[in-house]
Amino acid sequence: MTLKLCEPQVFQLNEEQDSASWEWYLKRKSLVLQFLNSNLSLHHLQHHQSKVELLKKCYFYLEIEPKHVNVRDQNHVMHRTDILQLIDTYQFQRMKKVGKTQTEIQLSLLTALLEQLERGQKELSCYVETSDMITFLSLWDFIMQRLSKLSEFMKTLLSLQVPGKLYVKHRLVSHADLRRTRLPNIRLSLCTKIPLIFDREESFAHKNWAKLKWFTENQEPHLEQYELHVKLLTNGRQTEVGYGRTQAVTSNTCVVQDLHPGRSYEFTIRRSHTDTLVCERWYDSITLKTKTNAVENTDGSSCALE
Repeated sequence: MTLKLCEPQVFQLNEEQDSASWEWYLKRKSLVLQFLNSNLSLHHLQHHQSKVELLKKCYFYLEIEPKHVNVRDQNHVMHRTDILQLIDTYQFQRMKKVGKTQTEIQLSLLTALLEQLERGQKELSCYVETSDMITFLSLWDFIMQRLSKLSEFMKTLLSLQVPGKLYVKHRLVSHADLRRTRLPNIRLSLCTKIPLIFDREESFAHKNWAKLKWFTENQEPHLEQYELHVKLLTNGRQTEVGYGRTQAVTSNTCVVQDLHPGRSYEFTIRRSHTDTLVCERWYDSITLKTKTNAVENTDGSSCALE
């Protein structure tokens, strides 16, 4: 039998309706409302929606444990060595592809699960708000199945919000490089870093320079090396050749010099690419137009872009 979502149904109620059935109806309805007001509340779903949208903008990396190992050299002297220097390049690139595929599948599943939960929330709300007692009780077995399924979806959603481990099928380090050194088990997993976002209140342009400032939502305590890209916008002029330049910046602010007055520039900030970067799906950009006449007063340090 196919059930149509919240299709209006009319039942003639008996005036001598059993009070026990009514009480049973109220208890079951209360159970559904409790689920709707907790795990499946709109606030709860919006919270998970925000987390998934942020996760889609994150940078995904391979995390290797242990990061350093002790290896003997030709003279049988032990040296502390970066594990990346021992891992086979081909196998490492292969694991990065596996990590990227796993990341894309994970993000797709999160999107699909959210859609299922939002649809389930509307469906259950409709049953509670529009069904009379007899209709509601007649659908109770189906409603219980939906509650159980939606609970499973929520558990899966929570588990997928944390990047998981990668199964290492092939040996990553050749025995020829070890010189009889026994290595611990090498573990690979995925980790994330929050994207960089321009501070649009603190970023501005003057006549021939612009000041850019960026941040992360979790306010990282340690600054890394970032890449700031500058691009002159040509507005579709075929006679003018646009240009771009890039600079590594170890700061959360930068003053860009040698810009042309009265022109629009696109600035892009992103994390620097590393050997362990697996997936980068989003980066922030801001467009600023330099002034035609402005009094120059550049406070603070600047970074000249080559």
